[in-house]
Amino acid sequence: MPHIALEEGIPGIVSAFAFRPETARPMRELAEVLLRGPSSLSSAEREMIAAYVSSRNECRFCQLSHSAAAAEHLGGGEADYALLEAVKADPAAADVSPKLKALLGIAGKVQQGGKAVAAPDIAAARAQGATDVEIHDTVLIAAAFCMYNRYVDGLATWQPEDPASYRSMGKRMAHEGYVRAPEPAAAR
Repeated sequence: MPHIALEEGIPGIVSAFAFRPETARPMRELAEVLLRGPSSLSSAEREMIAAYVSSRNECRFCQLSHSAAAAEHLGGGEADYALLEAVKADPAAADVSPKLKALLGIAGKVQQGGKAVAAPDIAAARAQGATDVEIHDTVLIAAAFCMYNRYVDGLATWQPEDPASYRSMGKRMAHEGYVRAPEPAAAR
C-alpha cells in the first residue's frame, strides 16, 4: 500500500507522476533525453544501464519495465529478455560489447556512490572505445535511475505482480517514449 494517497491501479512511477504532474514533466523529459535522445549508444544499451542500476537498487518496477524496454529495442524475443537477465546478474559475463561492459561497470560504481567511480574505471571504458559523452551519459543515467528508483520505492508505489504487465509497459516505453503520459489503467 502506498505511503501517500496515490491513485489506485496506476503502477510505479506513473502513479507518483500523476500525483504531482508539475514535477513529472521534467522527470519525463530527462528520461526521454537520456534513454531515447540522440546518442552513439543505442536506446537498448541505455535502457540496459537503467535496468542494471535499478536491479542493483532492488527496484522491481524500474528494473522490470526498463528490462522490457531494452528487450523490445533488441527485438522483443525471449533471447532478448534472457540477455537482460544475464546483464543484471553479471554484466562482465553477459554477451554484450566490451565497451558496454565497461560502461555498466561505471554505472554500478555510480549506484554505490558517485565517488566510487575512479580513474581506472574511466580508463577501462576509454580503452574499449567509450567517448566522453558516452561516459557522461552513463553516469547521468545511473544517477538519475538511483533517483527514480528511490522515488518509486520511497512512496511504496503499487507494482504489478504479472510479468506480462511489464512487457506491455516496455513496448510502450520503447515505441512511444517517456514524455507523453500514459492513459490511466481504467482507460486501457
